[in-house]
Amino acid sequence: MKSLIEKEFGIPVDQVKSLAGYDNKNYRITSGPNKFVFKTYSLTEDLFYTVNAENDTLRQLAKTRSTEVPAVQPFLDQSTLKVIEIEEQPRICRMLSFMEGKFLGEVEHNPPLLASFGTFLAQLDKSLQDFRHPSIQARQWEWDLQYFDLNKKYIVDVPEASHRKLLLYFFNQFEENVRPYFGELRKQIIHNDANEWNVLIENNQVSGIIDFGDLAHSFVINEVAIALTYLCYNKEEPLKWVSPFLKTYHEVFPLEEKEIEVLYYLIAARLCTSVCNSAHAKKTDPENTYASSSEANAWKMLKKWLTINPILAENTFRKAIGLSPNSASTQKALEDRKAYFGKNLSLSYKAPIHMSRSVFQYMYDAEGNTFLDAYNNIPHVGHSHPKVVRAGQKQMARLNTNTRYVYDELAEYAERLLKYFPAKLNKVFFVNSGSAASDLAMRLARAHTKARHFLVMEDGYHGNTQTSIDISDYKFNNPKGEGQKEHIYKTALPNTYKGKFAGETEAGKRYGEEAVAQIQNSPHPIGAFICEPVVGCAGQIPLAKGYLKEVYPAIRAQGGVCISDEVQTGFGRLGDHFWGYEAQEVVPDMVVLGKPIANGHPMGAVVCTTEIAESFEKGVEFFSSFGGNPVSCAIAKAVLEVIEEEGLQENAREVGNYYQQLLKALAKDHACIGDVRGMGLFIGVEIVKAGTQEPDTELAQHLKNEMRQRHILLSTDGPFDNVIKTKPPLCFSKANAEEVVKNLETILNRI
Repeated sequence: MKSLIEKEFGIPVDQVKSLAGYDNKNYRITSGPNKFVFKTYSLTEDLFYTVNAENDTLRQLAKTRSTEVPAVQPFLDQSTLKVIEIEEQPRICRMLSFMEGKFLGEVEHNPPLLASFGTFLAQLDKSLQDFRHPSIQARQWEWDLQYFDLNKKYIVDVPEASHRKLLLYFFNQFEENVRPYFGELRKQIIHNDANEWNVLIENNQVSGIIDFGDLAHSFVINEVAIALTYLCYNKEEPLKWVSPFLKTYHEVFPLEEKEIEVLYYLIAARLCTSVCNSAHAKKTDPENTYASSSEANAWKMLKKWLTINPILAENTFRKAIGLSPNSASTQKALEDRKAYFGKNLSLSYKAPIHMSRSVFQYMYDAEGNTFLDAYNNIPHVGHSHPKVVRAGQKQMARLNTNTRYVYDELAEYAERLLKYFPAKLNKVFFVNSGSAASDLAMRLARAHTKARHFLVMEDGYHGNTQTSIDISDYKFNNPKGEGQKEHIYKTALPNTYKGKFAGETEAGKRYGEEAVAQIQNSPHPIGAFICEPVVGCAGQIPLAKGYLKEVYPAIRAQGGVCISDEVQTGFGRLGDHFWGYEAQEVVPDMVVLGKPIANGHPMGAVVCTTEIAESFEKGVEFFSSFGGNPVSCAIAKAVLEVIEEEGLQENAREVGNYYQQLLKALAKDHACIGDVRGMGLFIGVEIVKAGTQEPDTELAQHLKNEMRQRHILLSTDGPFDNVIKTKPPLCFSKANAEEVVKNLETILNRI
């Protein structure tokens, strides 16, 4: 290399040092007091024109900013670009001056430095505002954010399913929030890679910038997004670092309001581009560590970015450049709600939340706050899961109809769903909610047994239809309820915390024996017994172990059927078991499904035996306009796939066990926590008056509302509304559990 440089440039060479590069080979050349960078590239026609365009851009900038950018060094023949044989391979070659200074990535950041960076980059962009170059304008590649979608093909190279879903989410957000405004965003030639290892610093001021290899004719705001990405991606609170840069950039090169509106999503897009290309580089060139040097920081910030409400981010950007923040009136939204709905449509929390968006285990309100959702069990695999969203969008654009037509999605999903059940449960009826499924289960039971009397669980809840309310003690036994109907029998809740057999080793057997006696002494045959494996509205109370082993045979012995309501407990939420009835080592005759089956899309189902289905066939036609429609089936199928791909049942087990351990440790220090119970990510914390089992409803409400003020969503349940319930999306993490318990501890310590 030494002799080549001396021959081509006519300078004496004292030292040649190899430098790291993303996809090219570079060398630092020392010649007396002068230093240069000799850059070589693989030979392709497109790359030749790109590198030549880079030289032209540097010469343009040298007219006004000669000390701030590398100078192009001519060969002896005065050319600035050559193809030279190096190590028996033709390479594109050129040489630039070597710029001295520390990198932005190796100095301590502070507001004056970031302000200097904003001024510098704005001046650079202003210098290029009228510069045009056909090669740069024709370039379309992955590192230009206007072609962000080109990176989507690299998602398959990302090994972790949880990372892939994060990327897909931000790709979806880009399509929704950036692409519609492409025609309104200003474009020009930009540096396009003002990262921390390309920006030079002297005396706490930005002194120069190197590496123009990513030049693009792209949106001006992309320049800002890229710079902010690398300013913030190793910071614990990224938004605290954006204002000094944005303020001074805007003072030199004023930004437009529409550009600020898309900035949050462009920063996310740059992070996604980085990690996608790192994953691809690892796969294609595992030895190239330079290509993945910033990967850890990029993933860290991408996850952090997810916890930042886009409204808060945009308002931070707006404030930095002197625009008024966007505001939403929660009071106006509440007034509108009251105007159109009855008062019994209840709200959570003393201070209701005006929600605007949600993703995975986070929810964003209209005021810019982010809430950790430790309570909402309907978005089972996470709010706005991109695979689930895409399945619905794709199917909705293709076909949506009812079951009187033949379409593949119905049978495909039914087959996939029934694989999770024992062989005897081989028929399924689809409806549009868990309530409708409970209602249908009662119809099926009547058709099969010809009996009209049902046994239900104390404090049980099964839905909002009239039939569902009739079998829900939680509703009919409410002071405002209609009371227990004559055809409904109720059995005692097998509670191991308090109750007749609480604390006994064989509590389940004892409770079961009493229920069996009740069944055997019933004045009428019992057509069906329905209960939840963990009774949610009772306060997240798991049935005492062995209870159903006693009760199910007695129901069947007098001609009845056994129904497990898995609306809240199913689809892996309990961790050790995919269905709650499995924890009782029984197999029901019918299973009721709802809520998580389609991640919040309205769908429900009843799974039953062939015999029950055949009995139902003898009656009038069954039809549900929306039950089992193609869109519902496509979404529900995607939910099952996500559970498997992301190992969410195992996550529910691991995180749920850890979560309960933390809560039980908290209970040891706080006598107001009477019991911590549940399975997987279905947990109840009973709040009592210290030293007793007497419910402390007031304290439970205080905890719930204080946690809401800390932007953590929990709720309360139970007959006395004194049980903190936490049933988060199954993507909930151990860190999320720690955050919940840490905040609960802080509140309790102040009481």
